Amino acid sequence: MPETNGGMNAELYKTIITIVDERVKQIRVTREDFDELKSVVRELVYSQKELAQAQKKSEERLDRVEKAIEELTQAQKRTEERLEELAQAQKRTEVEVRKLAIGLRETRQMVAGLSDTVGFRLEDESYKSLPRLLKRDLNLEVEGRLIRKYVEYADGKVDEVNIYGKGKRNGKTVYILGECKSKLGKRDIDNFLKRVKRLEPVIGVEEKALIAVTYNVMPQVERYAVERGIKVYWSYEL
Repeated sequence: MPETNGGMNAELYKTIITIVDERVKQIRVTREDFDELKSVVRELVYSQKELAQAQKKSEERLDRVEKAIEELTQAQKRTEERLEELAQAQKRTEVEVRKLAIGLRETRQMVAGLSDTVGFRLEDESYKSLPRLLKRDLNLEVEGRLIRKYVEYADGKVDEVNIYGKGKRNGKTVYILGECKSKLGKRDIDNFLKRVKRLEPVIGVEEKALIAVTYNVMPQVERYAVERGIKVYWSYEL
């Protein structure tokens, strides 16, 4: 069997070389794997850092959301408290409004009562003085008494006539119809004329003497009445 220079059998030498080469190859493969493993680990570490940063940001956003929710909760609580205050204030206002409404109604009733008192006083003075004035100004002789009269119609409606009576002028019957107002206005005159129109079916087509008695009347209103055939008397004439 041939020998190598070192005295080693050539076949054995070849076998050893082959084994060494295989071991070297195995060692190289293992290092490559290790290098790849290190790369994977580095990637994992980097990914972990990114995940940690993302988690931190998520936690920060969550903290902001929680803070916003808390602020909204407090704001809602303040709003509810304010609404409750407003509800209580509204209740107090409603109570005051009811009191004012009652007071206003009572005031209106008092004013209406005073107005009625003044009106009745004017009517009472008219009943006594108008016969003389009507004789002087309209040549009208009052028959009987002048009165306050409520006229009821067939449909059940009622009209109040402040001054009502009959008289004679040149032998003819004349119905005396009058309105008493503390302050005479155009609307009072128009309403009075409408009332007279409704009375015609009751009193017939007899001649009528229309008068108005007042404490106060503006010149244009007095002219308005005269133009419509109404004789106006001032309270101081009674």
